[in-house]
Amino acid sequence: MSTARLEHRIEPQRLVGVACVVALMAILMAMLALPAHAQPAPASTLISAEQPAHDSWSSVAKEMGSILDDAVEKYQGGDAKGGKDTVNVAYYQRYETLGFEKQVMARISGTRVSTVEMEFSLLKKAMNDGNADVVDQHATTLKNYIREDANTLDGYEGTGATESSPWLSAFLPAFLIILREGFEAILVVGAVIAYLIKAGHGDKTKVVWAGTGVAIVCSIVLAVLLSNITALAGHNQELIEGLTALLAVAMLIWVSNWMIGKSSQAAWDRFIKSKTERSLSQGSLFSLAFIAFLAVFREGAETILFYLPVIAQAGNQVHYVWVGLGVGAVCLVIVYLMIRLLAVRIPLRPFFIVTSILLAIMAITFTGSGIKELQEADAFPLTPINGAPTIDLLGIYPRVENLAAQGLVLLIIIGLFVWGSRRNRAQAAADNATPSE
Repeated sequence: MSTARLEHRIEPQRLVGVACVVALMAILMAMLALPAHAQPAPASTLISAEQPAHDSWSSVAKEMGSILDDAVEKYQGGDAKGGKDTVNVAYYQRYETLGFEKQVMARISGTRVSTVEMEFSLLKKAMNDGNADVVDQHATTLKNYIREDANTLDGYEGTGATESSPWLSAFLPAFLIILREGFEAILVVGAVIAYLIKAGHGDKTKVVWAGTGVAIVCSIVLAVLLSNITALAGHNQELIEGLTALLAVAMLIWVSNWMIGKSSQAAWDRFIKSKTERSLSQGSLFSLAFIAFLAVFREGAETILFYLPVIAQAGNQVHYVWVGLGVGAVCLVIVYLMIRLLAVRIPLRPFFIVTSILLAIMAITFTGSGIKELQEADAFPLTPINGAPTIDLLGIYPRVENLAAQGLVLLIIIGLFVWGSRRNRAQAAADNATPSE
């Protein structure tokens, strides 16, 4: 079949796919719009009515500093557990929920957020180890970081003589949140969809879209539960995200290895020849749909929750949030269409190689970020590496455990690649040795 005919055949499916993406984003936007119907409230009311209203990020930083001082005081009084729990209040109920984290990520850098998050973890680790000097050191460093970031954010917002720019305070965070959190998911979903079309199973893409849709619905349900049931939020949320990421890693490794095994023309011809109309088994199809589900669900609920403080802080300029969200969603659709378009034009062998490498990179990225989430939930140890860089986009953090886990995943991927290549060569040699009929 020629490329032109193939393009013509899958055009309706491509339009359906794009429509599904836009529809799913519309559902998400509709859910996010719910808080906007009420009178905008200070970000602090998202957790508890007892919290004081904050008129600047400096006031948030000041309150967080007081909470951290209280945590250190509890630790010094012999209550290490109470101290760690109070540190978690500063992190989960202030730094995350009030939108401090996402504002820093949007206006300063993801590296800075990772640095601050590691200080939170190291402070709790020092309390657990019973090292008073180290506790004081990390508490001081953490308060300085928070204060510096608050001053930077207030500088952006012009809390002095000038009014804040809604493009910086509302549009930019909304745009970067959906773009950052959705980019990895759209890469995975796009690669899986492209594979199905390239393999001649374009009619089965609806199963992958169903997995994506279920993930969005589950994310919305989880976001509602996390925002209304305090016991589920905080460390339990991090556990869910971390475990989901690591489960996705296992699935990505499996699919990446399967694709690389079909990268040779001979292997692909054998695969096609051995199949009937039901050439994709129910198990394989479920695996692909499950990968799409995990890729979206991994950060779905957190993404929705991150928009709540952005909406609350936008006040009567909330339309800038919707514009940012809409522009970010359009960018994700463009990324998806580019993957679909390239899948049609790239020859078979390079397509499978590139797609399997992409999924392998996603597996390594998810490993680093998944371990990081478990560390934030106090479910995994954290050993910092001084001077090592942070590459947030690839899930690379200067921590022994994260890098070791990523190294292990890389070794597994390389080992499976070598094993698959040898198997393909052995099968090709056997086919050549077999007399043709």
